[in-house]
Amino acid sequence: MTTSVPTILCFGDSNTWGFSDDGSHRYGLHERWPGVLRDELGPEFGVIEEGLCGRTTIHDDPFEDFRNGLEYLRPCLDSHVPDLILLMLGTNDLKHRFRLSAWDIAAGVGKLATYARTRPLQPGTPATQVLLVCPPPVLETGPFVNMFAGAAAKSRELAPHYRAFATETGSAFFDTGTVITSSPVDGIHWKKAEHRKLGQALAAEVRRLIPECAGRQSVE
Repeated sequence: MTTSVPTILCFGDSNTWGFSDDGSHRYGLHERWPGVLRDELGPEFGVIEEGLCGRTTIHDDPFEDFRNGLEYLRPCLDSHVPDLILLMLGTNDLKHRFRLSAWDIAAGVGKLATYARTRPLQPGTPATQVLLVCPPPVLETGPFVNMFAGAAAKSRELAPHYRAFATETGSAFFDTGTVITSSPVDGIHWKKAEHRKLGQALAAEVRRLIPECAGRQSVE
């Protein structure tokens, strides 16, 4: 039997991309959380970074094109064929222009998880496990305060809804708000130290879930 390296796909928005909290740069390869995750897991795992600034769950943005997460998730999964996807979206859905409830946002993430777990597979393609990652609460401060008006209170309601949709879709769940906080500089992004803490925490989750991934049969 041939043993392959498990592929981990990190699918998210600007915090997965590594946008700094002062808006001046992108954090380095070993500073943003997917890079920390890669360093923590070592060469026995393949980690793919797929972050896009402004990405939503399932919604078209009237001001930013090509930000609908569902539209890109489909070819992304077929391209990388991950064993496990760390799915962390929802922060951009908090923008005032979308006028979504916390439940609506979680339902969007649930739709993504459902697609990832049930999409048609080519022969020999492994089924994909999903870790549904709830982003931390945001703060209404800094340059994005008007864009995210009303988002702070709503963001604090996300975790229980994400947990419920994780259960409904057969996904694992992780609440980043138990580990990290958003930066008071812009209220949305994270300081470098928070990326490190999250990458380390998610490495432990990946190690816990990978035996489940490895135990699943590929489609024949």
